[in-house]
Amino acid sequence: MIEVIAAGPYATVQDLGRPGHAHLGVPCSGAADAPSLRLANRLVGNPEGAAGIELTFGGARLRFTAGAWVSVAGADCPLEVVVDGTTVRPAMLAPFWVPPLGELRVAFPRAGLRTYVAVRGGLDTPMVLGSRSTDSLSGLGPAPLGVGDRLPVGPAGHLPALTVDAAPPVSSSAASREVLRVVAGPRDDWFAPGALRVLCAQPYVVSQDSNRVGVRLGGGAPLPRARPGELPSEGVVTGAVQVPPDGLPIVFLADHPPTGGYPVIAVLTSACLPVAAQLRPGDRVRFLLERLPPL
Repeated sequence: MIEVIAAGPYATVQDLGRPGHAHLGVPCSGAADAPSLRLANRLVGNPEGAAGIELTFGGARLRFTAGAWVSVAGADCPLEVVVDGTTVRPAMLAPFWVPPLGELRVAFPRAGLRTYVAVRGGLDTPMVLGSRSTDSLSGLGPAPLGVGDRLPVGPAGHLPALTVDAAPPVSSSAASREVLRVVAGPRDDWFAPGALRVLCAQPYVVSQDSNRVGVRLGGGAPLPRARPGELPSEGVVTGAVQVPPDGLPIVFLADHPPTGGYPVIAVLTSACLPVAAQLRPGDRVRFLLERLPPL
């Protein structure tokens, strides 16, 4: 078992989600920064889709009733393992041992927003529609974590031996973290000529109202419409850049609804989905339009 001593601002159980149910109105959900969860799992020998803990702004304290191999990936946070009055400071992106009754403390991230804690064996919480993920929009899956929650850990005897000492550090410049690459969306014709240039011409600022459903942006020019009114609800994908009546874009993340009624001017490239998931309130971000080759 893992006992939650402190959950930080917002913590949930996440795996790779429940795809394939959008026709039933069920979002995919899953880790907002899926590559970081996959990496954390690989470091402790888990299947990439094993359930772990997604922390938002760190701040968690987790007590392990039995010893366990753990790894932490995503937004870079100082770590401490405390047991019997002794403190060690393990590194991110490497497996480390937490002794029985040891407490893992995850501080607030130096940069980025979401951090992933994987434990060898994975979290063995109940599955709903094939996933253990918390869906903040529909309410499926376990509730967000709170003080006193106890999380069962799955068996690890069948897993391969640990063979990775550490993962290479993620090397990306601040400039690359501030750019979201997009392709033109399915409803870019609902906007005035040049609206995509307006989208890409200036930085936007991440709003404090952002969450796992979407990154709300402000501080930039509203995107001008060519057509009044709104669309009937239609399917939308993760990374869709939807534009409500105020003209300011929203980038859909893992818990976005399966359908939306506002026009989608652009869609993030798949490589930029984890970048968007790590944006924190106050960050400045630009869009860059990818030029697709002619058919």
